[in-house]
Amino acid sequence: MTTHRPQDHHDTAATLARWEADEARVRARLAPTGLARPDQIAHLSGLEWFEAVGRGALPSLPIGETMDFWPVEFEHGRFVWQGRPHARFANPMGTIHGGWIATLLDSCVACAVHTTLPAGRGYTTAELKVSYIRALTPQVGLVRAEGRVINAGRQVGFAEGRLVGADGKLYAHATTTCVVLAASRATGT
Repeated sequence: MTTHRPQDHHDTAATLARWEADEARVRARLAPTGLARPDQIAHLSGLEWFEAVGRGALPSLPIGETMDFWPVEFEHGRFVWQGRPHARFANPMGTIHGGWIATLLDSCVACAVHTTLPAGRGYTTAELKVSYIRALTPQVGLVRAEGRVINAGRQVGFAEGRLVGADGKLYAHATTTCVVLAASRATGT
């Protein structure tokens, strides 16, 4: 079992600075948010789709703008979103609402599964389980949700995700089951 120790202030500051630079670089390349047309994506694998988004060749993902999180890293079977836990996402107690955390984790685990899909395939989340480890507050500044595929099959994909702060602390953990669909069923066309 791996344990996470809080990093010293210098490490946290360096990580935060690196994450800020990563986000600025990514956001500078992204196109405005929107939905890609089916003819733009039908020939793309899941990974190729995200590569096109990352180059600004396809619209960036609307959920990111709405919830203030951005895709900062991805590869086959892995996807990382970075988010800002603003006070506008707080619950009445002043901590970040579990729904924002769940949305961020759902995005990282589902997108990790999506990166494994061939052209002509999509997915939908069948199950999402989130475990909240500690309270997340706006003072944390930035968090990253990293999703990794456990198994990707022809009909079902499984992934897990971790939400961590620049301080190295684990805030939440998630697992997902995604049903793999023909792209027309996934997009409703």
